[in-house]
Amino acid sequence: MLDIQGSLDQLAWNTQHHYAHIEAQHEFIRIWAVQFELGYSDMRMIQLALQLDKQDALLAKFTAAYQAVYAYEYAFAADGLEGFNAKFGNDMPAYKTAATNLLDVIDEIRALKD
Repeated sequence: MLDIQGSLDQLAWNTQHHYAHIEAQHEFIRIWAVQFELGYSDMRMIQLALQLDKQDALLAKFTAAYQAVYAYEYAFAADGLEGFNAKFGNDMPAYKTAATNLLDVIDEIRALKD
C-alpha cells in the first residue's frame, strides 16, 4: 500500500480538533477552512491507496464515514457557527458518533500496514 501515514494522521487530527472547535462553540476562523480543504485532499489520497490495494470494502466504509463527518464540517465551513447551529445545533451527539466512527475506520486502515 502507498505510504499514507501522514494523510491518516492529519485527517484524524482534523476530525478530532474540528469537532472540539465546534463543540466549544468557537467562531469560524480562516485556518479551520484551510485544514478542512487539506483534509479533503488527505481523504482522496487515502481513497486512492485503498483503491490501488483493492480494499473495496474498507474503501466503501471509509468513504461513508468521511461523508458523514463532511456534512457537519461543510455546514460550519460554509455558514460559520450560526449556520452550523441552525442546521445541526441539536445534533451534536450524532456528529460525535460520526467523528468517532471515522477515527475508528482510520485505525482500521492503519492496521493494514502492520
